[in-house]
Amino acid sequence: MNRGVTAPATLPPAGLSGLDPAWSRLVTVPSLDGLGRTFHLLDNGVVDPEVTLLCVHGNPSWSYLWRDILAKADPNTRVIAVDHLDMGYSERTGTVRRLQRRIDDLGALTEELGLSGPVITVAHDWGGPISLGWALRHRDQLAGVVLANTAVHQPAGAKAPRLIRLARSRGVLERVTVRTATFVRGALELSRRRPTAAVREAYRAPYRTVERRMAVGGFVEDIPLDESHPSYVALAEVADGLEQLRDVPALLLWGSSDPVFSDLYLHDLEARFPHAQVHRFAGARHYVTEDADIATAVHTWIGGLNDSTAIPAELTSREPLWGALDRRTADDEVAVIEMTATGAGRSVTFAELDLDVRQVAAGLYESGVRAGDRVALLVPPGIDLTVCLYACWRMGAVTVVADAGLGLRGMGQALESAAPQYLIGVTKALAVARTMRWPGRRIAVGELTPVLQKSLGVWATLDEVRRRGEFKTAPPSPGPDDVAAVVFTSGATGPAKGVRYLHRQAQAQRDALVRVYSISRDDRLVAAFAPFALYGPAMGIPSVVPDMEVTSPGSLSAVALGAAVSELAATLVFASPAALRNVSATSGQLTPAQREAMSQVRLLMSAGAPVSSSVLRRAAEVLPNAEPHTPYGMTEVLPVADISLAEIEAAGVGNGVCVGHPVAGVSAAIDELDVMGRPIGTFSTEPDVTGEVVIQAAHVKDAYDRLWVTQHASAQPASWHRSGDVGHLDKDGRLWIEGRLVHTIVGPAGPITPVAVEHAVESIPGIDLAAAVGIGPAGTQQVAVVVATSRPAPRPALASEALSDQVRSAVGVDVAAVLVAPALPVDKRHNSKIDRGRIASWASAILAGGRIGKL
Repeated sequence: MNRGVTAPATLPPAGLSGLDPAWSRLVTVPSLDGLGRTFHLLDNGVVDPEVTLLCVHGNPSWSYLWRDILAKADPNTRVIAVDHLDMGYSERTGTVRRLQRRIDDLGALTEELGLSGPVITVAHDWGGPISLGWALRHRDQLAGVVLANTAVHQPAGAKAPRLIRLARSRGVLERVTVRTATFVRGALELSRRRPTAAVREAYRAPYRTVERRMAVGGFVEDIPLDESHPSYVALAEVADGLEQLRDVPALLLWGSSDPVFSDLYLHDLEARFPHAQVHRFAGARHYVTEDADIATAVHTWIGGLNDSTAIPAELTSREPLWGALDRRTADDEVAVIEMTATGAGRSVTFAELDLDVRQVAAGLYESGVRAGDRVALLVPPGIDLTVCLYACWRMGAVTVVADAGLGLRGMGQALESAAPQYLIGVTKALAVARTMRWPGRRIAVGELTPVLQKSLGVWATLDEVRRRGEFKTAPPSPGPDDVAAVVFTSGATGPAKGVRYLHRQAQAQRDALVRVYSISRDDRLVAAFAPFALYGPAMGIPSVVPDMEVTSPGSLSAVALGAAVSELAATLVFASPAALRNVSATSGQLTPAQREAMSQVRLLMSAGAPVSSSVLRRAAEVLPNAEPHTPYGMTEVLPVADISLAEIEAAGVGNGVCVGHPVAGVSAAIDELDVMGRPIGTFSTEPDVTGEVVIQAAHVKDAYDRLWVTQHASAQPASWHRSGDVGHLDKDGRLWIEGRLVHTIVGPAGPITPVAVEHAVESIPGIDLAAAVGIGPAGTQQVAVVVATSRPAPRPALASEALSDQVRSAVGVDVAAVLVAPALPVDKRHNSKIDRGRIASWASAILAGGRIGKL
């Protein structure tokens, strides 16, 4: 490539979108190249700052990349965003500047600036290695490291990013990076949402001519693809040197869909910064700065670095999750039964289960699985799933639970986020895993032919793992503060989130359930929700999942439930509201023997969504001696509160669903909403204050996994969990849930929560389900109601005048429109949570004049 083109540094032109001209300055460093070089940089000019952010861009961007970080900085934070020499509006030197030289350049610049006091480096793309090289030389000043979609090392066995290899191809590099603006223009297309024309113009502004793009090609050429490259040693020194920064606070902000720096590079950096806070922005791409609000994330993280708030320690000594198996190691009572369409299938006793768990735990260790490794379990409910789960827990592996209720796409996103090192699955799951390229070495459950094993890329079978564990000593067990599991939310109000539990938190959850429901060794559990059934062995009681489609709880029939209850002589039943509706609807098919078995059940639990008294009342007719209860909770903490059918009926009609008193060991409060439906940050336990429900308990999650921004927002103040539910406490201290915070309708008179409106509409004869949603901008929203009738409508439509009048008469708020749909969309896991967001978008389009399409 042509070198030797020189040009002085200049200030950017006025009028670039989001760029304050007052930030721009030129700084000459006399020591560079023996004749002095001039940099352009953005600097908010804070005097005597508490901390300085040194922001380093990659290729082919410039300091403009960091404009939002400058705009959102507080008065005590100085932000300096540098244009590399030959890039942005810095001087065109006409020289070749490789990685080592650019690290030198940055050090010379900060020395010239007299940069003192604590410094946090912030970097993206190729700016990552440069900033880290500076950090290693300025360890005494370094207060933190922030990295976004970058790399310092090419992981063994992985090829360099395809786009980089393509750009480096013979005859391509100079043509796409220098002679034309293809690389500059194309880079901006690596965003999830195409930036506005004004923003695209600003990014391209410094690179209008061939002469100004020379270093764009130079940067691409300077990426070491093998050990012979001139910058290989410099990059390796940076990567190896990061061991010195293991105690430095670090924040990794990642666009999950980056075609250049994939999650492979994120995981490499996580290994080098094991203490780092991580936020993986789902769907964001290479220019994560444009796809997500990383500026707020960075400043929020910095603000918390000196936060010394202590989270109360959990002092209770609890039995390990496998403790009940230890106690029943010689017990021949059945522990797990598998149900089929024709009745009971395989079963295993507690003694057999304990032996198998120990053997598989030892076998996993002998196979190379280590404490802290993540193991995804893609196995249907039953003996194999139970064995794998408790074996992983026993030897310290972290189980990743992404159930089939998420759907294939949702499961794929969950597994990519959790990034398990191992994946245990049945043949069908492994076939999907191979096709979808889900991460993890594959361990097969069940027998496979050698040909099938090879075609599925199976690393080992569960039987092979068992054999490796025979007569082996079990590995050391994890401690209470080790991670036990990453389980995923249902995704009913957005992408499913990974929820990380420590062993002590999972133990506390088990103990809370045992305490609230007085569960003893004499109990036996039928759970029509597979994850709940897995707690059976932890509680020391037999368990079974009835024959049903696990991805469709509403498919549970009374006969299937009756068969499971009969086989186990169950005393406890857990089922979602959707499952109970179908059980009641099909109860006429029960045999006399099944009815007798159902009459022996003492406790019915239903959760997953607000449960109406009518659903519980009809279910109680099928389980006549069971006391119906509905525990309130969520993936992040369960149980929070509990209420019986009798208590629901005693509470009567109110604003929302009464979920009862907080259970022992749980504190619940309300963060009141302002007129725009936002929590004000003040907790209240006064009656009839509507706001976000906040919870404190020993069994609250540890964190959202690789979602630091989400976790930080959910844990304000520390040790509390913001549930995202809206509700209130009544004068008797009972908690009422009024809906989700994101579904609150914000009208001219203030917030309107949806559940009370929906229940009032559902009281109208002939209406099975209703959704109340807001139409229009927050602050001026109007209420629209969408209903599904008992006799399903043939197609979506505006409601008749008569039905609309009935709806308006039933509710206590103004209703702008009423629509009818054949069915309302609900979550896949429980078939119970109404997707109000989807309904709101659909109704908004119709009321804006669009056609009435399928919901």
